[in-house]
Amino acid sequence: MLLAVALLLLFAVPAFARTDLQLPRYASLKSNDVNVRTGPGLRYQIKWVLVRAGLPVEVIAEFEQWRKIKDIEGGEGWVHSAMLSGQRTTIVTGTDAQTMYESQDRGSEPIAHLEPAAQADLLECTKEFCKIRAGDYKGWVERAHLWGIYPEEWMQ
Repeated sequence: MLLAVALLLLFAVPAFARTDLQLPRYASLKSNDVNVRTGPGLRYQIKWVLVRAGLPVEVIAEFEQWRKIKDIEGGEGWVHSAMLSGQRTTIVTGTDAQTMYESQDRGSEPIAHLEPAAQADLLECTKEFCKIRAGDYKGWVERAHLWGIYPEEWMQ
């Protein structure tokens, strides 16, 4: 019995060491003021602080409870897994406001115009459009103008 317990402890992998989730993948920040570090641990220096809850980030590596992320500007660093959520969000890209439509058709009724860097909840996507929620508005935006989703993801 003692040998079985010793072997179990020797070969047991901590639950936080591996998520079995695909890499890379998108996630979002759970809170404001998330420290992005130079390495996977508290002993590593803080590179910068992400200050917007819900901001989408790309998880590109894992080490124990730490996740290496990439932001929309291409900056990379490590954050604690407790600071990330599986809630999918997106950011409007480009230099011009993007139209949110009532349906997946550029000819449908415009609902709102979203400024560049506007953040929204990602609800579903087709080949050309994604349904998002931005504040009190819910509608469809051209997929090409959103960051936080892979080209092959959520294809209908």
